[in-house]
Amino acid sequence: MAKIKKAVTMTDIAKRMDVSTVTVSKALSGQKGVSEEVREKILTLAVEMGYKHPHGSLADGRTSGYRIGVLMPSSAVATFDSFYWRLYQATSEKAMEKNCFTGYESLSVEMTSKKFLPRLVTDKMVDGLIVIGKPDGDYAAFLKERAGMPLVFLDDYDNGLDVDCFISDSFYGTYLLTKYLLDRGHRDIAFVGTLFATKSITDRYLGFQKAMMEQGLSVPGDHVIADRGREKGTDENYTSFSFPKKMPTAFVCNCDYVAGILIRNLKERGLRVPEDVSVTGFDNYPGEKELGASVTTYAVDLQAMAKAAVKSLIRQMNGENVKKGIHVIEGNLIEKHTVLPLV
Repeated sequence: MAKIKKAVTMTDIAKRMDVSTVTVSKALSGQKGVSEEVREKILTLAVEMGYKHPHGSLADGRTSGYRIGVLMPSSAVATFDSFYWRLYQATSEKAMEKNCFTGYESLSVEMTSKKFLPRLVTDKMVDGLIVIGKPDGDYAAFLKERAGMPLVFLDDYDNGLDVDCFISDSFYGTYLLTKYLLDRGHRDIAFVGTLFATKSITDRYLGFQKAMMEQGLSVPGDHVIADRGREKGTDENYTSFSFPKKMPTAFVCNCDYVAGILIRNLKERGLRVPEDVSVTGFDNYPGEKELGASVTTYAVDLQAMAKAAVKSLIRQMNGENVKKGIHVIEGNLIEKHTVLPLV
């Protein structure tokens, strides 16, 4: 018969550290009376030995082995492969810093349409979930109701659910990008993105409109250019756009990937960027070669978003009473090589 492994106790840690059990208890619970150097050594050793704190978390927030499931819609991964994988990698890294482990599962169209729970949930492989991107339909509400575990949204939000959500500053970021163009003399500006395909695209459009309205400028209907199908929130090709008859002097794109493909389309029409037309993006996504790598953009702070999401989920898994809501993580505008001043 296999021998059952004995749980690590504070006495075990005290013996290894050659200190009293009281000292270990104070260090693990964050009490005074222990130097920071000794506290750090005890916390590190506790994690290494696999000590399980009664409340699941050590004094500095490091946990004792929570399992975090990361879910992403298959359509989002297929279209924005690098951006969402970078966000997943950042989430995994932040989880590891807290001694948590991550498992990944793709949300297929069949799974979301037929309301199947992820295997990570049905097989009880995880203690909490982080959903990156927008699931199709009302699957988010289904997860909230049926998963039976703490849940956090990353790069998407839902006002109707009592869930912590962490998003980039889509509204203000695109407002800044549009104002950046306006300050450089551009007045005939188009927005590229399918409204209501995702919440972030719609928020970015509203930021664009605010900047234009402040200058007393109206946006013609043909200056709002679709980049994908509205129902699924994606377009497999992203190869062509319905340009206005009169070409704008600048385009504000909802993301760098789309900006890169727009630039390719403009070049095919014999237009140079930025000499003939200026273009901005969003995300600071490096993209494929010549697709978004040098676009003036608003950089999303992936590390800060991932850190905040993991921290919230750990607090919930610890049983803490977390006041849930929509948390906007600021980024910053980055000037690159796709905007030419007109003044």
